[in-house]
Amino acid sequence: MLQPDTLQFLRDLTAHNDKPWFEANKPRYETAKKNVEDIVTKILEGCAAFEPALADLKAKQCVFRIYRDVRFSKNKDPYKNNMGAWFNKGGKKAPFAGYYLHIEPGNSFLAGGLYMPESAILKNVRQEIDYNADEFKGILSSPKFKKTFGGLTDHKLKTTPKGYDKEHPEIETLKQTSFVVSKQFTDNELLDAKFAQKAVEVFQTLHPFNTFLNRSFD
Repeated sequence: MLQPDTLQFLRDLTAHNDKPWFEANKPRYETAKKNVEDIVTKILEGCAAFEPALADLKAKQCVFRIYRDVRFSKNKDPYKNNMGAWFNKGGKKAPFAGYYLHIEPGNSFLAGGLYMPESAILKNVRQEIDYNADEFKGILSSPKFKKTFGGLTDHKLKTTPKGYDKEHPEIETLKQTSFVVSKQFTDNELLDAKFAQKAVEVFQTLHPFNTFLNRSFD
């Protein structure tokens, strides 16, 4: 289970986001990282039952580094104030639709899908939705999916995407530039002993959505 000390480390890091503090607290970071890797391992084991492509992944292939790349950012904080992991068949660097765990005090969530895919893949996703609209709408409107996630996050073009008529019945969905859903968790829910099991259940609900999106890579 996630330990309270892991969340407290992230709170303290947010308040002291600089190299001297981080180096002085490096043992706390290593403990928190190991805690997150243990949870990711449990989630991988549970997800392998419905997503066999995850069976051979290790936690270290999924967990993101805490160090920020500040070269092109106005925010020069050297460290992230969260810890996260990306689960898909190629690990955290693969472009496929997958599953995401975000651990941040007061702002933790599970999510999945495709975030800002490259233009060729986005074009393929739109075509897949155009050709199989009823199937896609069926996934989004299933009672369990709607109860868990609500709907797609709002990442849309303001104009009609190239190649589609503005009167297309699915035009609002086709305007999406990302296809992502998410579910928030409170700190107490995150610290519950059954959180990893709950994450697996959430990701299983997400599985048909990702399977549909990943057809765009075939």
